[in-house]
Amino acid sequence: MNSFAQWLDFVGVAANAIAGALVAGRRQFDWLGVAIIAGVTAIGGGTVRDLLLDRPVFWIANPAYLQATLAATAFTLLYARTRRIPERVLETTDALGLALFGIAGARIAQGLGHDGLIAVVMGVITGAFGGLLRDVLCNDIPMIFRQGQFYATAIIAGCSLYIGLTAFGMDRNIAAGLGMLAIFALRVAAITWNLRLPVFRLPPEHKDD
Repeated sequence: MNSFAQWLDFVGVAANAIAGALVAGRRQFDWLGVAIIAGVTAIGGGTVRDLLLDRPVFWIANPAYLQATLAATAFTLLYARTRRIPERVLETTDALGLALFGIAGARIAQGLGHDGLIAVVMGVITGAFGGLLRDVLCNDIPMIFRQGQFYATAIIAGCSLYIGLTAFGMDRNIAAGLGMLAIFALRVAAITWNLRLPVFRLPPEHKDD
């Protein structure tokens, strides 16, 4: 992994940790609970990805990721004691984590020689599964399953754009930047304008008289 991609990974870990800490804080967890939820959010998706790809788990291979998670969590705890953090901060950091980790997962799978479909799937797992685990532990409906939300859909679109651009010969870093921008923009647009996917509904059953 080049230094630019690793730097983006650290930003993604920090963004996800902040998002997880804010969710836990809104549910009035104690400091240990906040640290656990922040950690699960920050490293959960990448852990699942690495296990599925049979590669060393990234935060075990490089403990600096865990240190970044703890630092971002501590910053959030201390900052929130003196200032109110708007809801938009949670939404923005979550969207940023989706963008950075989604493309990171696709890049890793692509670098291991997997085809585009697997790369997109790994992007979704890396970007969304930390939030899924967070929501399950907080007894919420996972964001990825909430009715019509542009969540995993944004990752799929951005990762597909990245894979397509690299297939046409574009520099991987430039393609990654455009893919991240697409994920972030789609997620923010969905939040701002309440964009939603069509909902699948079965017709009601008719009982015989």
